[in-house]
Amino acid sequence: IKLEMPTINLDGEVTVLATVPEVIEALESCAMTWQKLISTALEEQLKKVPQGNGPLAEVDLWRERNNTLSALTEQTKLPDVQKVLEILQEAESEHIGDLQIVLSDLRKRHVEALDNVKFLSTLERHLKNLTYGPGFNVVLDTIPSLMNALRMVWIISRHYNKDERMVPLMERIAWEISTRVYKVVDLHTLFKEDRAAAKKKIAEAKSTLEQWKKCYFAVRAEIEASGREQHWEFDRKRLFEKTDYMTSVCQDLYDILQVIIEEFYNIFGPELKTVTGDPKRIDDLLRAVNGLTGPVEELTFDPFSIKSAHDWKLIMEEFKEEVSVENVKQIFVQNLKDPPLYKNHPPVAGAIYWSRSLFYRIKHTIIRFQEVEELLASERGKEVKQIYLQVAKRMKEYEDQKYNQWRDGTEQTLPLLLKNTLLTVSSVTEEPITTKKGVRFIVNFSPILQEIIVETKYMEQLGFPVPETARYVALQEDKYLRYTNGLKNMLDRYHRLMGTLNEAETKLLDDHIQELWRVFKSGHRRLNWNSLGIGDFIVRCTQAIRKFESLVHQIHNNSEDISNKLLFIESTNLFKFQLSKNGDELPKAKEFFEYLKCERAKDVAHMVRKYTAISQLLIKVEGRVANTNSGKSPKLTSYYAYWEKRIYQVLTQLIVKNLQAFNAAVLANVPLFQTEAILSVPEIVLQPNASEIDKMTVQCIRDCVEVTKHFVRWMHGTCIECPPQHVKEDEVIIFSFYSDVSQNPLIIEQAILITQNVHKLLASLSKCLNQWKRYHLLWKLDKGIVMERLAAEKPACITFDEELQFYMKVAQEVTQQPLIKDEQFIRLQLAPLAYTVQENARGWVISLGKLLNESAREELFSLQEEIQVGVFSSCC
Repeated sequence: IKLEMPTINLDGEVTVLATVPEVIEALESCAMTWQKLISTALEEQLKKVPQGNGPLAEVDLWRERNNTLSALTEQTKLPDVQKVLEILQEAESEHIGDLQIVLSDLRKRHVEALDNVKFLSTLERHLKNLTYGPGFNVVLDTIPSLMNALRMVWIISRHYNKDERMVPLMERIAWEISTRVYKVVDLHTLFKEDRAAAKKKIAEAKSTLEQWKKCYFAVRAEIEASGREQHWEFDRKRLFEKTDYMTSVCQDLYDILQVIIEEFYNIFGPELKTVTGDPKRIDDLLRAVNGLTGPVEELTFDPFSIKSAHDWKLIMEEFKEEVSVENVKQIFVQNLKDPPLYKNHPPVAGAIYWSRSLFYRIKHTIIRFQEVEELLASERGKEVKQIYLQVAKRMKEYEDQKYNQWRDGTEQTLPLLLKNTLLTVSSVTEEPITTKKGVRFIVNFSPILQEIIVETKYMEQLGFPVPETARYVALQEDKYLRYTNGLKNMLDRYHRLMGTLNEAETKLLDDHIQELWRVFKSGHRRLNWNSLGIGDFIVRCTQAIRKFESLVHQIHNNSEDISNKLLFIESTNLFKFQLSKNGDELPKAKEFFEYLKCERAKDVAHMVRKYTAISQLLIKVEGRVANTNSGKSPKLTSYYAYWEKRIYQVLTQLIVKNLQAFNAAVLANVPLFQTEAILSVPEIVLQPNASEIDKMTVQCIRDCVEVTKHFVRWMHGTCIECPPQHVKEDEVIIFSFYSDVSQNPLIIEQAILITQNVHKLLASLSKCLNQWKRYHLLWKLDKGIVMERLAAEKPACITFDEELQFYMKVAQEVTQQPLIKDEQFIRLQLAPLAYTVQENARGWVISLGKLLNESAREELFSLQEEIQVGVFSSCC
């Protein structure tokens, strides 16, 4: 399309030309021609539709429109055209308005076409893969990318962000996907291909159709989740009706192939040939199976067309009816030896139920065949009927065999099972059966007996005659259930109770357990499931267990009280440290250890009261078990020993834990008491000295262990404390736990460890004091002798100055030393030592000052005499 230029000469100014009538007339004629040409071109372009049903046709449409409109737009930008428009505008021509409207529409349509081509070009690669890709794998990979590209177009484009543009484009994409599937899945050849390959082809076709819908909804969900983009609310029927229907057809085709490959070819194998004894017949049936797909291959309509949905449904129903009998045959043959049972069904009646349910399934199919006479009259119908008769006969034989075996077994077994005793006795350990905790009583109601009851009820429901004994037992099911539940509950209560007893308690209650067993005895010796006294037996046992349970609870309550007292003893802190009174001031060593001893004495008194109360609690137990309160019952001998052993263990743990805690305190960098460093000429020592601190520590450890002397042992076989034993007139021996506890290797090890750690600490403090020995000359030298010697030497003043500077420096240096040193649990106070050293240095300064004063005075007097002598001589 080309715009014709005016032939008139347009040279000159626009304002001048706009006043020439001939020019205006010629240009108005040209403008009307342009207006008509452009309007006609726009109308033609807007009438055009995509040449094809696929999405690429829409891309081509917009590309062609863009090319046409672009050419026209470029012509309107030419200088001559622009000058014509300016002249007509200047002349205020009546034709310029209409032309401007057309030009504006042209520009608008061109911008739209250009924008659409730009955005559709981003989809073109994906659309070509969709249309021309070599296989379904390419299409499957393309669809997600295409859908994301469509989302970007929807967000950015100014024209494809509306339903009226986007829906038709997506509808064309759906058409293209459907067409790809239609071309590949050819029902005339599908079932002649390799069946595994055919299954794969159908699966890929179905996945492709599903991928389209899946990706659409995935992108739609992302758009909604973003909350910023305009939602996709497109007409789903237009987008998915066709693909969804084709998906269902693909699933039907896949099911047909699955039946033929996975089911029939597995049914009509060697196993079925053995069962039927007719291999030739099975081979004929295999050929018939291959013929099942005949109606599908010879369709006279398009199965992928929604208009043919009803016809396709009829074809599938016919196919499913034909394969139903074969499916049942397969299930029966495969599960013959181990049939699947319904919940709560017994093995034999359940197997018969299963067999009958399969029979009713194929019977229902045959009845439906009979309703359509031409189906049974056909060759395929006769084959199906023959298979049905074979399977039905085999199922009847199977039922009869199962029933006869059950009836004969029940008549022999049931009388023997009813003669079983109510209970049996077993041991859960390798210990002898006489060990009370190892004995378990079990309800001796055989699972076989329960199974017979259930089988009998189901057999009667199935219409089989059952033995009279079995019917009688089945009628008594509720009674047997009540008895077995009563016995189980009673025994569970007994076993739970026995499980709460430790070995000492079991020995303590031996007589009571024996008495309980005597009540149980008739249950595992005399009574059986035919007996009339089962209910009374359960009542007697329950009463006896309740009485025994009450006794056990009383003993456990006393045991808990004793354990609480022992826990108090075990958790007592035997090293309660004194808190500092004000800030940095700590107790001195002797005060620290005296405080520990005092606090320990208070705690021991409290612990001993707890210990003494244990005997009274054991006497209460004696009253419950043996009906005496002597504290020395022979029946409780092992029980007394048990608690005495526990007390020994608690006291051992008490001492070990406390020594470990004290050792930890020794090693911790938290000072607990203080000691001073002093000058005891000629040595620097601790006050109290290291030996005394060591002795106090050892005594503290010994006092801790000797706490156990306050816990007096019981006399043998009793819970009564041993009285003091007078060996000599002035010697009394008290039997306590000390002799045993003090010999415990753990306690000895801890005591030695604490002592060694204290030794190391004291050695470290002594090493610290050695640093002060560099000042030893201050107190080792005799000041008098040193001063006499110095006076005799008559040193110069500078010598005095050097000596004075030295001692003054020492005095100053001492004041700058740290006066407190914390090491582990001891604080060393160095202030007294520093003061002494400083005083010694000052003493030397004073002595030197005196000597200097005396020396200076002598020299002054001597000088005075010389002056006087000189004056006297001059006067003479």
